[in-house]
Amino acid sequence: MSGDLQKEFGDYTKNLNRASKDTNIETAISRAVKAYRATVSDAMERYPHTPDLAAEVRQIKTDSIANNDALLQQAMESVERNKGKAFYARDKQQALEIVAEIIGKEKIVVKGKSMLGEELHLREYLEEKGNEVWESDLGEFILQLKHDRPMHILSPAIHVPREQVAEIFSKFFGREVPPDIAQEVAIVKDFLRDKYFKAHVGISSANVVAADTGAMVIIENEGNIRLSTAAPPVHIVVVGIEKIVPTFQESMKVAEVTWRYAQYGVPSYVSMISGPSKTGDIEKVTTYGAHGPREFYVVFVDNGRTTMAQDELFSQALHCLRCGGCMYECPVFQVTAGNFGHTYLGGIGSVWTAFVAGGLEKAAPLLYTCLRCGRCVERCPMQIDVPAMVGELRNRIVNGEEKEIGLDSQAS
Repeated sequence: MSGDLQKEFGDYTKNLNRASKDTNIETAISRAVKAYRATVSDAMERYPHTPDLAAEVRQIKTDSIANNDALLQQAMESVERNKGKAFYARDKQQALEIVAEIIGKEKIVVKGKSMLGEELHLREYLEEKGNEVWESDLGEFILQLKHDRPMHILSPAIHVPREQVAEIFSKFFGREVPPDIAQEVAIVKDFLRDKYFKAHVGISSANVVAADTGAMVIIENEGNIRLSTAAPPVHIVVVGIEKIVPTFQESMKVAEVTWRYAQYGVPSYVSMISGPSKTGDIEKVTTYGAHGPREFYVVFVDNGRTTMAQDELFSQALHCLRCGGCMYECPVFQVTAGNFGHTYLGGIGSVWTAFVAGGLEKAAPLLYTCLRCGRCVERCPMQIDVPAMVGELRNRIVNGEEKEIGLDSQAS
């Protein structure tokens, strides 16, 4: 074992052991797992067609990944046809530079929740460039103030119980905030409402992209993304190339399966954004920049995804809908939350870490934390075979193959 890998294991193990004794994590995760299972069970009873739809979506994703190059080209052309600007970023640094060039410096930016944003460390990079950047998702906002990282891909502050949230908010807002969830939500709403309308730029990702129309489909419940993408004069979408599917009709099927397994019978908001705001109300002349953004940019990010797509075993990881259901079923996650991970979490996160968020050495401790019990596969709507991928990556570590397969080149 190399010195770097040995240190990686040592630091990670200490952190994992500490997390397993954290009473905040124990309290918050136990509440969340109970709520998730009850809500998903109820949703499946009310919408019994969902498993069959998930099977259809699996095929859509398989075909889309196999034809990703052509779909990417089509999607970029569609965005441009809709009067937006499309960019392709081959890696993390290029993606950051593209976004930073669009924004410039000394701007106010409001940002929706995005695992790709975490992968790129986008907020931190833009802050280093002299911008004021605010996470608009409640959970991400809590973590921004806490100087912490997400512990679940859908519920990033899942490990922070209401009592600790009250302490964080009381310190930041300079007044006593009680451990009452409704009051905690209200104070953040008031604070961010001002930021939305002062912001120069809004940033979001997308849950799925329709190549034929260039439509970005975004699922949410808080309404923060609608405000982040509609109020500022500039909207930037930063999205992984694996999110593209051929048609708008197929994108809706992907979206429904995503929100159903993410614990919702139906989400509060589903946005379809395909370009800058426009109006044709005066003499039917289309004019861009009406009530919403007058500029629209889409950055399609690769950063190792093409490498994943080229391997038959690992290409299935690109089918992940980011519903987060696997984590609630993972025995290790239930004890440690997102400490079983770095940017991407749990067993599936170890695979993503190897290819796009640090390389095989960074992923190694996660790969050996995974129990390969298969409970994640049972919950996963895409039936992604995480145990098989974890086993193969362990073999490659043992055989010293990481340099031959190029996984170490993605280190951040």
